[in-house]
Amino acid sequence: MIKIDHLIKRYGANYAVDDVSFSIGEGEIVGFLGPNGAGKSTTMNILTGYLSATSGTVKVGGIDVLEDPLSAKKMIGFLPEQPPLYLDMTVEEYLNFSYELKNCKLNRTKHLKEICEVVKITDVYHRVIRNLSKGYRQRVGIAQALIGNPKIIIFDEPTVGLDPKQIIEIRNLIRNLGRDHTVILSTHILQEVQAVCDRIIIINKGKIVADERTENITRAVDSKRRFNVKIVGPQREVLAMLKAKQGIVYAEALAERDGDAHTYMIESEVGLDIRKNLFYTLAEKNWPMIGLEALGMSLEDIFITIVDSSEEKKKTRGRASIEKKVAQSVMQSTAQKQMESNASDGKSE
Repeated sequence: MIKIDHLIKRYGANYAVDDVSFSIGEGEIVGFLGPNGAGKSTTMNILTGYLSATSGTVKVGGIDVLEDPLSAKKMIGFLPEQPPLYLDMTVEEYLNFSYELKNCKLNRTKHLKEICEVVKITDVYHRVIRNLSKGYRQRVGIAQALIGNPKIIIFDEPTVGLDPKQIIEIRNLIRNLGRDHTVILSTHILQEVQAVCDRIIIINKGKIVADERTENITRAVDSKRRFNVKIVGPQREVLAMLKAKQGIVYAEALAERDGDAHTYMIESEVGLDIRKNLFYTLAEKNWPMIGLEALGMSLEDIFITIVDSSEEKKKTRGRASIEKKVAQSVMQSTAQKQMESNASDGKSE
């Protein structure tokens, strides 16, 4: 449905988007994450046809956005962070205005009625937008994005400023829209992505640094595996065994107890699944394991780790490039001096 190949957006010597490539299939709900200045908004603006690219291609449903922007835009519904609302209009007037602006050919009455039912704004259809709550204004913004029944819907920070109840309502709405549309959710609220999205793409310094299914995002981080394990047995001996066991790099006893079982937090080596081996060891010692809980990294931890890692790699490449240039300069200088020395020796002879 969406295919971006080697996209570059450069401002002078600065790269806002630096060789970005990814594709999004039909019916996917994708979270597009990144810190401030990472290139999220620039990428979204190019995708929606609001901004041109320096190089690369962006295709929506097989249509090149730069070559045929009008046809591509008809397939996209966009809700920016600040919904483009006319506060002095009623909801009815605004949606009719948007309908005409988009040159929509669907049956007007039926189409707008269906949209209002989907986003649940039928009860405020005749009210002035200025008098609506933030949550209802957001719904009206989503309604205008749905006019024309676009195949792709892009949300930029759709829940900023909403109360918890409104946030849950918008989340549910996005999930429902994902049944019939491809949805891109650009946000910095990580809980939002975890609750709604099927897949996560993380961009930093203009480059894609992670692209994984939401449930598999931890694969993007070479992290150790942590578990809380409940074991029935003498605490001191159990803890000593855990600390000495091959494959476990850290173990500690926690204050938590479950009957006659003590709880321990253990951390295994990167890429090693310690669970089966630990089970057999405890069985041999007749120490029952009555509970095992994986302690995965939170999405916030993963996000920070990935972003920090990408920045460190960039710094390392920069240092390596500088060191290479210095070495080349030294070699050239040495060679020049050698040539001058040889020439001088030739003259003296």
